[in-house]
Formats: sequence, C-alpha cells, structure tokens
Amino acid sequence: MRSHVAAVLAAVALLASACTGTGANAGSGIGTGGGEVGSGRSSLGWEECGDGFECAKLSVPLDHAKPDGEKIELSVIRLPASGDRIGSILLNPGGPGASGVKYARGARTAVSEAVRDRFDVVGFDPRGVGESAPVRCLSTSELDTYVGLDSSPDSPGEVTMLEEGSRRFASGCQARSGRLLPHVGTADAARDMDLLRAAVGDSRLTYLGKSYGTQLGAAYADLFPGHVRALVLDGAVDPSLDPLELNTAQARGFEVALDAFLGDCLTATDCPFRGSVGSARAEIAALLRRADTTPLTNGTGDGRTVTEAWTTLGLITPLYDRQAWPVLRQALGRALKGDGTVLLRLADLLIDREANGEYTNQTESNLAVNCVDAPYPRDSAAYAAAARESAKDAPLFGAYVMWSSLPCAYWPARGGPRAKIDAPGAPPIMVVGTERDPATPYQWSEALASQLSSGVLVGFDGDGHTAYLTGSTCVDRLVDDYLIDLTVPKDGTHCPKIS
Repeated sequence: MRSHVAAVLAAVALLASACTGTGANAGSGIGTGGGEVGSGRSSLGWEECGDGFECAKLSVPLDHAKPDGEKIELSVIRLPASGDRIGSILLNPGGPGASGVKYARGARTAVSEAVRDRFDVVGFDPRGVGESAPVRCLSTSELDTYVGLDSSPDSPGEVTMLEEGSRRFASGCQARSGRLLPHVGTADAARDMDLLRAAVGDSRLTYLGKSYGTQLGAAYADLFPGHVRALVLDGAVDPSLDPLELNTAQARGFEVALDAFLGDCLTATDCPFRGSVGSARAEIAALLRRADTTPLTNGTGDGRTVTEAWTTLGLITPLYDRQAWPVLRQALGRALKGDGTVLLRLADLLIDREANGEYTNQTESNLAVNCVDAPYPRDSAAYAAAARESAKDAPLFGAYVMWSSLPCAYWPARGGPRAKIDAPGAPPIMVVGTERDPATPYQWSEALASQLSSGVLVGFDGDGHTAYLTGSTCVDRLVDDYLIDLTVPKDGTHCPKIS
C-alpha cells in the first residue's frame, strides 16, 4: 500500500508544463490551554539550512528495547513560529516512505499561515526514510526493472517473473540494509516521535499526519496517550484491517476516484472520451491491455519501456489531486494515440524517481515499513487468489495493487499481528476523511475515528487525497481552530462540496 501527499504537490506543479505541451516532449513546553505559550527548550543543535529553516540530527536507539545500544540519526527540520509561539507542530506526509523533511520544506503550503504563526513547523524523516538511516535495496536500473514488472500477471510465466523480481527486491534489502529491517516499523517510528517531542521542548505533542501519517499518529496516541495535546489525522488508514484487506479497499478507492474524474472529464472540451463513464472505463481497460502486450512510446529518451505497470502508475497519480485532472486528460489523450510519455512522467512523481533518473528510497522504505507492520502471507498463491477476488470490485486496479505487496512474501524481517489501537485516556483526536479519496477510502476515516476512544470524525464531500488545505475553507477552519485553540469540532461534522 502506497499513500502519501508529497508527490501530489509535485503533480500539481507539473500541471502548467504538461498542459501547455511541454511535459511530454521536454527532454511542549506546550500549555494545557489552546493559546498558552510553551516554555520548554529544544535540546537539538539547530543550524541554519536555508530559506528561514533550521536543521538538526536526533540520535535514537536502533532497537528501542536496547536504549543504550546502537544508535541511528534522524534528520529533522523546523521553520520557527513567526508570532506568539505555542510550541511545535510535527508533520508526516504519509507513504510510508515519504520524506517529512521535504514536506516541511513546503511548510508554507503544508499548514496555514495561522498555524505557522503559533507553532514551529517541524518535519522529520522517519527511520529508514530519506536522510534517516535510509533502507536501500536495489540500484537505479534494478528499480526501473522492478517497477516495470507486470503486476497484473495473466499467465504462469508472468507470475514467475513477478515472483523472481519480488525475491530479488527482498534479498537486495537484506544484503544492503539487513540490520535495519526489523526496526523500521510504525511502532518504532512512534517511539522516535516521542523522543523528538521531548527534544524540541514540548511536554505534549501537536501533530498533523496525512495518509500513512494517520497510522503513525494513532500508534503514537496508543503508546503515549498522556503525551497528546492535539492530533489531526487526515485521510486515515484503518489499523484494524489485515494488509490484503487494505489493498482491496485501496483499489476500490482508486476506482471510485477514476469514476469521479471521468464524470468531470466528459464535461470538458479537451476530454479524450465521449459517451458515458462506462464507455470511457472500457477504453482505459483496453489501453492497459494494449500496454501489456505493446508498450506505449517513451519520449523522454531514457530508454524505459512504458509497460502496463508504468501506465497504471501514471493513471493513478493525478487521481490524488483534483487540480491535476487536466494533466490526466492530456496524458490519456496522448496514451490513446500510443504516446505514454506524460503518463510515465506522472508515474515518476508517485514513486519519487527524480529528473536525473535517480530514485529516493521511498519505494524501498515503503515496502520495508509495510512488510514489518503486518503479517503478510508467505505464499504467492494467496496474492493470486486475493488479486482475483479484488478484481471483481476493482477491475482496473485490484490485481495491480494486490500484487504490489508480493515482496512481503519473501521479506527477511517478519511482521507481527496488528495490535488494537484505541488510545484510552488521550484527549480528543481529530480524524478527517474525504468522501472520494482515492488512496485512503472514507470508510477508513470512519473506522479509525470509531476505534480511537476519543476520536472525532470530520467528513468532507470532496475529491482527491486528504482534505486540509485542498480547497475547503470549512475543513481548514475546523483544523486550525482545533490545533491552535483546542476547539474540538462536533463528532460527525460534515463539510460541503466545494462549489
């Protein structure tokens, strides 16, 4: 399961170039009251690192069961509060595997001006991610090959290739990062976050987590309910589901989002489809089948083959943000004529493949965290059966999403059973869900809010992944009032569709 917001911001940045035709051809010391100013002091050695930000390293135990044993360093960044400071707000953009340092670098769009005025905005790369003892598994060319594997195999030979590729991925992680793999789970990251809370001088945690960041925030609340000040969990993951159930639900979410996109597309003059949503879906299904046998052309000049897998990734990426839908209209128009260049560029955004061809470690850390967070089946037959079942409700994305977890079948560090998360004794925790969220279905937000003993649900009649600062002034006001003044919204509050 891959779900994060950082790549979506980049997808929107691509909008202008792609739609003008260049994209395809361009080679707490926190008080108990809402407004009380914190008095705690940071123990981190902050240094200026550009554009008003300060950076530091936090030393944490590799194994929290051995606090005096081997240490690793986490990369941390902050933008100091511009006004009457309450304390710090920690951010996590999701993934797992997305860089919190990069996300915080965009603090001026990640949180509102009102929040930036009252809080130091603090981002960090969780263990195994980015600049924090990163997990590494494959070379760039090996990652290109892995991502391009047929993840909706329809023959025994294709299944064998996918199995072999997944084994190579897992063995590569063991060879390059074996000592880290047992210690990169969400519970470990939550314990790190409590050390970071103390290190920035806050007696209680203020936190904004999006997508997978909601799972991290919920785990923190369950481990440290007495250390919670205010948690906003936006675009929630349901921690009660087993991993293949999560895959199935996420695949359905992408289908719902695609239908919403297509309904909107059919009203646009540059939509490459005519007729109904059903007929447009049929054209997309035919496009994916063609890409499976005859890859689309690649105008980037980087030598990659635009297979069905790359095409599917490119189709999924703009579904994360309604503002990127014009890019998807153009990308599909070109793809229907055989040109997969824009879809390939969009796929690169989701997997953090940079313009120079190098990858961040997002893909590797995503699997590393997921595979130890839950007990995945160890037999590929289980994935095949789950893929067939998922395809009944999610014919375009079900098999792809399900097979994408296959490396976990061969993972050297085993995941344990999912623990119940209810965070008894924590103050009110705000859970925000978007009705047509492609990556974290609304039902997951409902489920997490009900599982948390103090969960408060806010719904948003919207499209795209997560709700805060995506256009709803209703959501933004509720989140800001909660973070700053600890004003808790009524459980079940629903924000209307943006007109």
